[in-house]
Amino acid sequence: MSDLSLNERATQLCDEIAARADELQVTCHQLDCGTTVFDFGIDMPGSQAAGLLLARVCLADLAEVTQAASEPWPLVTVATDHPVAACMASQYAGWEIQGDKFFAMGSGPMRAAAGREPLFDDIGYRERCDSCVGVLESGQLPPETVCEEIAAKCGIGARRLTLLVAPTSSQAGTLQVVARSVETALHKLHELGFDLSRVERGHGSAPLPPVAKDDLAGIGVTNDAILYGGEVTLDVRGDDRSLAEIGPRVPSSASADYGRPFAEVLASCDNDFYRVDPLLFSAAQITFVNLDSGQRHTFGQTNAAVLERSFCNN
Repeated sequence: MSDLSLNERATQLCDEIAARADELQVTCHQLDCGTTVFDFGIDMPGSQAAGLLLARVCLADLAEVTQAASEPWPLVTVATDHPVAACMASQYAGWEIQGDKFFAMGSGPMRAAAGREPLFDDIGYRERCDSCVGVLESGQLPPETVCEEIAAKCGIGARRLTLLVAPTSSQAGTLQVVARSVETALHKLHELGFDLSRVERGHGSAPLPPVAKDDLAGIGVTNDAILYGGEVTLDVRGDDRSLAEIGPRVPSSASADYGRPFAEVLASCDNDFYRVDPLLFSAAQITFVNLDSGQRHTFGQTNAAVLERSFCNN
């Protein structure tokens, strides 16, 4: 993982986005502190094409992200040969960012530069770099004080920081969250104590819901897309016995909160995301393909009834 230069890869992709800003219906501007901020859906409409690129930035451009026509909803598909680097060191929204009347969930390769989460000790990776790129899931553009604080934690000046911002209730924001099917499966495995170094490749898909009326509703439908419609295949090494043992605990159905739309689960927790059972966050169906033995192990299944209830009542 040491030669992948996650932030450098994302920076190059941001250059492409800036060159295509008008086409993608996003804007890019520089704050007085020097931080470059992209608006993917707050004062600009954004687009699904922008969402595909935003998801790739989250993944440090180490995965293919595509959208395909399907019934009854389009599918967002992710495939990566670098699952731990792309999904855990970069895409996972593990950085809770707060400022004066500002809140965002932070993801992207800037997390690897800050290296503040215990996760980075577990996967054995941090990154020192001259420039950093982050993605903020928020309904507001960040104030300069927040940008300066993020930059300081990454060990860079504010002028070397680029932030891409999208609310959940936007085209780009919705798509980039749904593109986290593989990430949720890996994060669940990590929570269960599975050795992620065994995972060599990941492929996942999840249905793309209609854009929600507000961010709270958006959190509901995008989570449901993965919890009840996500299908993930992981190519792994090692023994089959451990896969058979851990497998039933990996899909979202392993949680006592499974079976209700996520908005209802969240409401029962007073809309406190961090009170939701962490075992709920995973794809609906997980398949392990053991590259050493050739055996396939599949656990869980999709749930069309809950998806229908969630997406159509949005």
